[in-house]
Amino acid sequence: MSGEKLKIAIAGLGRMGARHATHFFGLTPRATLVAASTPEKSEIEWAETNLPGVKTYLNFDEMLETEMKNGLQAVVIASATAVHAEQAIKAIRLGLHVLCEKPLSTNADISQSVVDEHKAALQKFPDQKVMCGFSRRFDPSYRDAYEKMQAGVIGVPSVFRSQTCDKLDPSGFFVAYAQFSGGIFVDCSIHDIDLALWFYGEDVVVKSVCAVGITAVSPELRKYNDRDNAVGIVEFYGGKIAQLFCSRMMAAGQEDSTEITGNAGKLAINTQPMTNLVNIYEPTGIRREIPPHYYGRFKDAFIVEANEFTACCLDNKPLPMKLDGAVKAVAIGQALQESLITGQKIEFDETGARKDKKLQARL
Repeated sequence: MSGEKLKIAIAGLGRMGARHATHFFGLTPRATLVAASTPEKSEIEWAETNLPGVKTYLNFDEMLETEMKNGLQAVVIASATAVHAEQAIKAIRLGLHVLCEKPLSTNADISQSVVDEHKAALQKFPDQKVMCGFSRRFDPSYRDAYEKMQAGVIGVPSVFRSQTCDKLDPSGFFVAYAQFSGGIFVDCSIHDIDLALWFYGEDVVVKSVCAVGITAVSPELRKYNDRDNAVGIVEFYGGKIAQLFCSRMMAAGQEDSTEITGNAGKLAINTQPMTNLVNIYEPTGIRREIPPHYYGRFKDAFIVEANEFTACCLDNKPLPMKLDGAVKAVAIGQALQESLITGQKIEFDETGARKDKKLQARL
């Protein structure tokens, strides 16, 4: 292991960008955060206070042009989802390593364009690493469950149930965000879809999808063809199914859990969420607190992600996931969102092509 540090920059300093910047700035020993870009002046001010010594830019292209002259090696894309693909492609063409916050795009075809650019760039930059950040793959509990499944503890897995359920946010943030998010399946269930592909194997082929949903707390979502609670079923060839539940109205806090059932047992992750091991004894009974948001549950996984990505770049090691899987996850999410709105079951042939030909992306 060399003493070299990865020179990395970050695009976007909003909700997730600030977290990624914090991880690479002070919690990733083998990386040096050298620059950050955001079009928001308030976020520039945040960086100047919280990321001392990191050069800030209001323009992404200017950051790349300037920092490439100073030996920039990698970039984290954590900007608005609408520009993920565009910014990732610009960095890829320069030969930079790229860690892109999920999703690559809310559109499968645009996501595929990132994969195609990376494959083309490998001819010139054979050691380039490009990864879409699905944080749960770096969580120790999910990794332990995956290893146990691989070891045959539950036999052959065939039923997968997973949920991403956010605490109710009365501010209206998610209503405004819905016009850009791609819908609740692409935004929330994308994590659960990725997990299903991981546990079942990324070569698994979708046979059909169907979904239903309601607006229990935010009827305004309907103008964006979205819902605040939804359930989806994904059927795979080979006798496997996945049930996905996504919600934005949990009262107690973040409730993200997964179950994988095989013919010899079951694995369950976080089915009784908790912040820590403290029990609170009160006149009404005993309770435990749970994380208030997604980051509260998966902060450590994000830090592991940052460190492993850095190590893969510096040591030229394979990434822990294929970039193609990020496209497949979006394509499944898009199909579920369409089923949610139209009420129609969508079917695919054994090559992954949609039978009614409306969706060109292969699943």
